[in-house]
Parts: sequence; structure tokens; C-alpha cells
Amino acid sequence: MPGTPPLRKMRSLGPMDNQEHPASGATGRRRRRWIAAAVALVLAPAVAAPPSAWTVAVMAALALAVAMPAWPAGRLDRAAGGIAALSLVADAAYFGPPGLVLLWFPVEAAALLVLLYRVVRHVPPPRAAVAGALTCAALLALPLRFTLHAPQTGLKESVFVAALALFPAAAATGVGLYLRSLDNRRARAVALARREQRLEVARDLHDFVAHEVTGIVLEAQAGQLEADGSGPEEHRALLVRIEQAGLRALDSMDQTVQALREADGRKWGEPPPTRLYGMADLPELVGRFSSMAAPEVDLSLEDDIAGTLAREAEDTAYRVVLEALTNIRRHAPQAARVEVFAGRTADRAVEIAVADDAGPSAPAPTRHGGGTGLAGLAERVSALGGTLEAGPHEKGWRVRCVLPAPALR
Repeated sequence: MPGTPPLRKMRSLGPMDNQEHPASGATGRRRRRWIAAAVALVLAPAVAAPPSAWTVAVMAALALAVAMPAWPAGRLDRAAGGIAALSLVADAAYFGPPGLVLLWFPVEAAALLVLLYRVVRHVPPPRAAVAGALTCAALLALPLRFTLHAPQTGLKESVFVAALALFPAAAATGVGLYLRSLDNRRARAVALARREQRLEVARDLHDFVAHEVTGIVLEAQAGQLEADGSGPEEHRALLVRIEQAGLRALDSMDQTVQALREADGRKWGEPPPTRLYGMADLPELVGRFSSMAAPEVDLSLEDDIAGTLAREAEDTAYRVVLEALTNIRRHAPQAARVEVFAGRTADRAVEIAVADDAGPSAPAPTRHGGGTGLAGLAERVSALGGTLEAGPHEKGWRVRCVLPAPALR
């Protein structure tokens, strides 16, 4: 309904939400078919080769099958460790012609490099160290399968060739570590974004829904006190105000639920297209506050003060006034007069102040807040380069916010 402050919509977290596991569904079936085709292609030359070729052919096919992305990351360390151990056994068990090794060497070497990269990137550190060390050892020993059986090559040449394998192994490890750091950074960013979304919903519920519900409670309390001395017209007006406040609270909560359910496909970091309130909305806010059996409010807005701040700063100023008025309802029901001021200071900063005359000792509230009101607003004001103060002032309590010149348009 009109005048209801809309709550911010939750931001979409982009491609990380609702992702299907690579090895599930139709995508998983297609990838398994590709793996089967690749394995068959690797094994095909062994049919026409000597029997000793099956050792290196099967080893290359197994390494290729495990290295492909369809293999689940949760079991990757055990699979990689097993493949590396089998590769080392094949190095020691192979006694066939060295020429057969060269036929499958590129496939197995590439598969072991991919395995090493995937282990370093995806497996948790303690297990990644073991599986990565085994895979790296298999990579370094793989050239020995050829050099130890080739003519005119000895131990010196074998050590030299094995040392050359350190470079691609180091490159695969470096790429895996770099991408792992990017993954961790993105995961932290997503966690922070989700936390900020929860905080946004909590702030909006606190600022808007709690404001309306507090008004409903006070109106109901006023109705109980005036039950014997009021006429039907006064009771009818009271019930209308309670109904309007309840509808506004329900509407705000409906928007929150809708925002929690929506995934509107906005780009990463794009702000939600919702209205932000500002100082131009203060008269309407004060009017609603005054209509709910609240103390008299004296609103003082300097000429042209509305719209002088940036949008986020304007919204923060509005929320400061909203929070201060809500606290007066809750904690200072004996206040007879409230002053709301918004204007410029001598150094051209913008000052927003809300003060009441409830006296220095207000009664303790029967309901305790969650601590997300002024504390959360203080963080927002500080982020804008301003200050927020709350404490005793003259005859009552005052909340004062100053937004400095850097926050101006």
C-alpha cells in the first residue's frame, strides 16, 4: 500500500547458486560417454601391439579416466594416489620395448599433470600434500620407463630426463595453487555477500517492521487506557490506525519473503533497483508517528536540505530519524514533545538530530531490542565519514548524526 517502505531485495549470488554437480544428470552421462570413448581410443593401439604394451596402455587409460573433470573432487585424492602408485609399479614392472612407451607416454604424462593440478586446487591441504607428492613422484619417474630400457642411455641420462620433468610438475602445482587462492577468495566474497544480505534483511525488519509493530502495541495500550472515557468515534479512529500500521508491517514482511525467494539474475555486485528514502520523506514519517498516540513532534527542515546528500547518505539520515522515533515510542512513552531537526552546520556538513523531553530517567522497557538499531546505524554513518551520538541532552535524550561534506553530492 502507499507509503509503505519497501525492503531491499536480496542480491543474486550469480553462477555459484544452484549449480548442478558436474557428474550428475544429463551432463554427467555425456561426460561419462566421453570418458569411455577416450579410454577406448587410448587402448585401441594395444590390440595390434605386443602383449607387453597392455601395461603402459592400461596405465595411460586409467590416468586419463581419473584426470578428466567428471571424477568427483571428494575422492580425487584417493584416486590420484592410487593412479600414482600404479604408475610407479608399472615403471618397475615394464620390460617391453622402449618404443611402445613413447606411444602412450604423452597421454599418461598429460593425465598425471592434470591430476596434480586438480589435487593441488581442489583437495584439502593435508590430503593434497600426500596425493600431490605421490603424483609428482609418478611424473618424475615416468621418463625412466623409457630411458632405463633404451639403448645407449644410462643412469646419468635417466636422472637428467627425470629432472626435466620437474618443470612441468612445478608449473602444474603453481597453476593449481594460484587458482586455489582465487577459489578461496571468491568463496570468502560469497560468504561476506551472503552475510551482508542477511544483515540487510535484519536491518530492514528492524527499521520498518519493528517501527510499525511498536506503533501497534502502543495504540493497543492506549486503547486499553481510554476504553472507559472514549466515544465510538475515537475507538473507530484508533482501530483504523492499528489496522493501517498492521497492513504496513505485513506488506513489509511480504516483500522480505519475496526478496528471499527471488533470484532475479542481476550481475554480480549490481545494487537492487529499490527506492531509498531521504529527508524529503521525513514529514510523512513524522506525520505517521504523531498520529499514533505519540507526543507532539516539532519538525524543522532547512530550505533545500532535502536532496543535498548522496542517495545512500539520504537513506541513512531517514533511518536515523526512524530509529530515534521508534526508540522514543518504546522507551520514553512519557515524553510530551519531540524535536526533529535537519540542517547544515557551520562547516557545511549536514546535521540530523532527534531530541525528546522524557527526562533523564526513562523507565526500563519491557521488551529488549536485539542491538541492531543504533549500533548498525553507527556503522553505516561511519562508513559515510560521519558520526552518530546518542545520550542525555537537556531535559531528555538526543540522537545526533552529522554527515560531513565528503558525503555531499
